[in-house]
Amino acid sequence: MTIPSEMNALLLTGDGFTDKPSGTVLEAMEPYVVPGRVSVPTPKPTQVLIKVGLASINPSDVMFIKGMYGQPRVKGQPAGFEGVGMVVVAGDDPAAQRLAGKRVAFATGTSNWGAWAEHAVAEAAACIPLIDGVRDEDGAAMIVNPITALAMFDIVREAGEKAFVLTAGASQLSKLITGVAHDEGFSPIAIVRRDDQIPLLKKAGAAHVLNAEAADFGKSLKEVMQAEKPRIFLDALTGPVAGAIFDAMPKHARWIVYGRMDPSTTPIPQPGQLIFMSKHIEGFWLVEWMRSTPPERKLQAVMEAQKRFADGRWATDVTAVVPLSEAMKRVPEELAKPNGKVFIRP
Repeated sequence: MTIPSEMNALLLTGDGFTDKPSGTVLEAMEPYVVPGRVSVPTPKPTQVLIKVGLASINPSDVMFIKGMYGQPRVKGQPAGFEGVGMVVVAGDDPAAQRLAGKRVAFATGTSNWGAWAEHAVAEAAACIPLIDGVRDEDGAAMIVNPITALAMFDIVREAGEKAFVLTAGASQLSKLITGVAHDEGFSPIAIVRRDDQIPLLKKAGAAHVLNAEAADFGKSLKEVMQAEKPRIFLDALTGPVAGAIFDAMPKHARWIVYGRMDPSTTPIPQPGQLIFMSKHIEGFWLVEWMRSTPPERKLQAVMEAQKRFADGRWATDVTAVVPLSEAMKRVPEELAKPNGKVFIRP
């Protein structure tokens, strides 16, 4: 395959972190990325060059391009943390060479070269060769959400409690967690913001689905907490709703924060619970899980995720696949639609 010298990409306009946080909604692309042409990168020995088939858009991507993620931007580099494509050039390292010519899911976080482009560079260690039966839509969303879902469900499983709480219940990640939890006999308690999401989560396997915007949310929350006594709280939301959930949970509850969809102040209504009820607040970041988890568990998670997509137990709900040439106009309006993922096709 002939590799072009230049390619189209969506390029970051900012460096480092922002000093003016702008919320978690992507109101427009223009302040954060611009379309442009750049040189096709050359992979280092431990890297591969991928012809991108689809690139995923996750909440972490939105936070990143706005300069609000835990990783600094590099001005002029393509954005995008995750995608799927074919390896067209492999570095000299044996791990990279083993990926030559293969279709892979990939993450770009450590390469500083994003997936919202016609070609991307990724570390071989951040690539997953895909088995037959995994759609490109599932492959492009294989790492950030599915591996996070399995990693966080490990926390639930190891805690020995059947019931647990998760916010952003209708998100792709929460639906994946709900599915595997239901399969293993656990009782997810999903928090959503609209009544029309309740049947979707019930169908996915949630034992309880509560609308945080409902007038009787406080009463319903108290009743479910008393009945189920969940001690694990997987939170993508933060803010007042998360604070109220943690307050209603029993002794030894663990509030595990992995996102901040609500940018408002997050209260702890009863700080004394941290002392007298042995409650704990902690964070989860997939990057740290990947660094600290034994290789055999990571491999097991990767294969479990692929098999779930291949046999239909999991499926990525797709809102839209947007051509790269239309991304500047269409991505914000597509992201505003609920219940599915948005992809960019170079």
